[in-house]
Amino acid sequence: MALTGAGVKEKMLRKKLALAAAAAMLVTTVAFAVNTRPAYAATKVDCDAVMNELNSGKKAKEVAKDLSISTSSVYRCKRHAKEAAKAETKSSLAAKTGKEPPAMSAPSSAMSAPSPAMAAPAAAASPK
Repeated sequence: MALTGAGVKEKMLRKKLALAAAAAMLVTTVAFAVNTRPAYAATKVDCDAVMNELNSGKKAKEVAKDLSISTSSVYRCKRHAKEAAKAETKSSLAAKTGKEPPAMSAPSSAMSAPSPAMAAPAAAASPK
């Protein structure tokens, strides 16, 4: 059975409509995917503000409610502040004692200059 001219046109029209519908669905899917926000916090927590609130005597739950953040964010800021204070204490202690941390120590003097025994063969080999 051969298709007539009208049958071929109708078949082409269906293909074009199917292609247009698929393109519209793809565009819609991409548009929604771009507009969705991730589940985690989009902005950083101001730990200075959190610590100011905590230092004024507020509880973690109160601070979280006032700043519209989670209590875990409050505790995270508290932990970071504690770690920063500990690092500051270590660096100030090292400055007071005059000792550098082991990783930052200067090379020893034995490594900076050749020993006399190593220099002697070179002096003996040179012509006078």
